[in-house]
This record gives sequence, C-alpha cells and structure tokens, in this order.
Amino acid sequence: MKESLWGYWIVVLGVSIMGVMLLLQNYTTTNEQDYYLVKEVLEASMYEAVDYGYYRDTGELKMNAEKFTENFIRRFSEVVNINKKYTLSFYDIYEEPPAASVSISTTTNDTAFGQNQSANKDKAAVVNRLTGILYTNSKYQPRL
Repeated sequence: MKESLWGYWIVVLGVSIMGVMLLLQNYTTTNEQDYYLVKEVLEASMYEAVDYGYYRDTGELKMNAEKFTENFIRRFSEVVNINKKYTLSFYDIYEEPPAASVSISTTTNDTAFGQNQSANKDKAAVVNRLTGILYTNSKYQPRL
C-alpha cells in the first residue's frame, strides 16, 4: 500500500509539472521563433506574388503588391500562436524589382493575478524587421 501511494504522488507531480510548463510556454515569446516564421512567410509570399506573365514578356521580375500583402497575411495567420498578439506593419513594398520590408511586433496576452491590474500596463514586445529582395542571375530572352 505504501509503495502504491508513492507511485500515485509521482504521477500527480509529473502531470502538474507538465501543466505548468504548457501554461508558461503559452505566455512567453522568443525572438528566434518569430524571426524564422517571418522569414519563411516573407519568402513564400514574394514567390507567390510574382507576375509570371510580365516575366515571360519582358524577362524582368515584377511583383504585385496587393497580392503580396494578401498572401503574407493569409500565410502568417495560418501559422501563428493564438495566445500571442501580433502587429503587422508593411513598410516598403516595391513591385519592380520585387522587394518588401515587414515589421512584426509580438506581445503575450495579459494576465492578472489578484487585484494588481496596474502591473500589466508595461508590456515588452519582441519586434522583428525583415527586408526581402527577389532577383535573377540571368536575363530571360523570350522567343519571337
């Protein structure tokens, strides 16, 4: 009986530690997670926004700015964590040559313990700013 009681407490301790770890993970944010997320979404959105008809005719890359913004927001919203607040800012979006600058500010949700609400007014945010440029190494020569 004594050994089974110890086993029960070890299982309860393990489950409670896992619960605390999951709770703390939801209320933290890291720069590395956000950086690689923004980098991959920026690259994929720029490739999707390239106007291939213009490229076929002239041999130069051109990006549709509205399509880029739409693709970026769609892809970013599919991957983000629901427990964090994100603020997207698009700065310089050039159609020719294709280039875009994106800034993402990440904060965690508010938590209030007890009556102390004033401690949550000062929040820290992780800000990532990335600029992506698409280019080609050689000119495409269309056939006549």
